[in-house]
Amino acid sequence: MNEEIEFILDSAKEAMNNAIEHLIKELRTIRAGKATPAMLANVMVDYYGSLTPLGQIANVTTPDPRTIAVQPWEKNMLQPIEKAIMVANLGFNPMNNGDIIMINVPPLTEERRIGLAKQAKAEAEHAKVGIRNARKDANNDIKKTDVSDDLKKVSEDDVQKLTDTFVKKIEETLAVKEVEIMKV
Repeated sequence: MNEEIEFILDSAKEAMNNAIEHLIKELRTIRAGKATPAMLANVMVDYYGSLTPLGQIANVTTPDPRTIAVQPWEKNMLQPIEKAIMVANLGFNPMNNGDIIMINVPPLTEERRIGLAKQAKAEAEHAKVGIRNARKDANNDIKKTDVSDDLKKVSEDDVQKLTDTFVKKIEETLAVKEVEIMKV
């Protein structure tokens, strides 16, 4: 196969892999039945005047499936962390005992589970759009190459097979997350 075509296919595959990785990262932040440190991954804390991710100024752990513990490396950061968790609007009520911030994760209602499943589907759809864009870019690049029409057709078929494979991965990833969300 032509080097230029191989480069185009590799680039498309890399872009599609990036879409899958982004989806997995986003799905980790969607709450399921049990507490995980990833639930606080998007919390930004005012750390001496600059917004800093919570994981960079505190240790976030889950001592049990219904509790998240946040232990700041500096005690004077307890109030700013508590405020940041409240501002993040995650539906959590942090409790400060002077050393550690404890967050009790309440069980999800059926309505909330359905809403989270819809959010997961929306993230999966964004990933599919990313994959389709990578396919479109690859096909456009293939059309611009100076190779035979037969090789262009074969290459476009390869791009479609790649697209189908990655869309299937998205569906499988979404199905696993939906089961996790809906599990009581």
